[in-house]
Amino acid sequence: MWALNRTVDDEKSDVVISTVHKAKGREWNKHGGGEAFAVENSMVVIGWDELPDVSAISSRDELQKLMNQAYPEENITTTRIWTGEVWAFKERMQKGDWIALPLKSRAAVAIGKIEGPYKFSANAPDGAKHQRRVKWLRTDLPRAEIDQDLLYSLGSSLTVFQVKRNNAEERITALVEGRRPNTPSPASSETEVPIETEGSIDLEQLATDQIAGFIARKFRGHEFARLVSSVLVAEGYQVQVSPPGADGGVDIIAGTGPMGFDAPRIAVQVKSGDTPVDVTVIRELQGVMPRFGADNGLVVSWGGFKDSVPRETRQLFFKIRLWDSNALVAALQRVYQKLPADIQAELPLKQIWAMALEEFF
Repeated sequence: MWALNRTVDDEKSDVVISTVHKAKGREWNKHGGGEAFAVENSMVVIGWDELPDVSAISSRDELQKLMNQAYPEENITTTRIWTGEVWAFKERMQKGDWIALPLKSRAAVAIGKIEGPYKFSANAPDGAKHQRRVKWLRTDLPRAEIDQDLLYSLGSSLTVFQVKRNNAEERITALVEGRRPNTPSPASSETEVPIETEGSIDLEQLATDQIAGFIARKFRGHEFARLVSSVLVAEGYQVQVSPPGADGGVDIIAGTGPMGFDAPRIAVQVKSGDTPVDVTVIRELQGVMPRFGADNGLVVSWGGFKDSVPRETRQLFFKIRLWDSNALVAALQRVYQKLPADIQAELPLKQIWAMALEEFF
């Protein structure tokens, strides 16, 4: 969880950006269970399920003792870090502070404001017993709209800490209001990690964001459709890409077999813009699929999807699938060695091995 502080009229105003705790309750949270619970119930939550209700705790030292008792197998350095995070969640976050929850299930961030004090709910699911009430203002802000320096900050291995740089609060506010934030200073390069960031960086998400940023610059409009079609070809489909211009609601048709006649036959709608698409796009694709003889549909939206889209397509699981920027990058990484030489030349990637540092927190 992030707290980005700046002074406004001599009053401290925080922007708190929350990641779901990665150390305790990890299995539930890493697949989006924690974030779904938080968004649907208007709250932010953290893990540490073995830690009891800390409402009555009045000092950080007292919390440290309780943390040591809850996790006797952990070393003192780790429990001190955790104590600082829980203390910040309980005491330093204030009503009116901005909250951002980077979503694991899609390439988006939920933005809101703290509305209530810390509370403990023993009946809540694992990973969500320590809570703060939130008013969500946006729950579908695409990562593609957020500048790279802020995305670096969102990639920390810690749950609660502070960032003070580059007018973060002003820029988050602009995004919530639908305005383009001011460009960060030249000091915030794509490879610079914010000096206020504590803990390790999520290298996997960092790499995804960097690849996504490159794609956003190099593949737009019809070129984006060409990139998607190359992924489908690498996955074994025969494809036909509509020429630039009116496409009748379908950008790509794809089928299996030597001639592409075999099922599954897929109709693909591609959206390269940064704005999340709504259910209209899904319904339009569903309506034209029979005309193209398609068994299934795929919507690839670089800007992601409005909240209503996943809810509606849940009933269309066997008919339509959704890819946002994260899903497309994952598909590219999965089939990269099978991509055409021209695509590999335009999108040069290299696979490396790195330590999974979150295992140490």
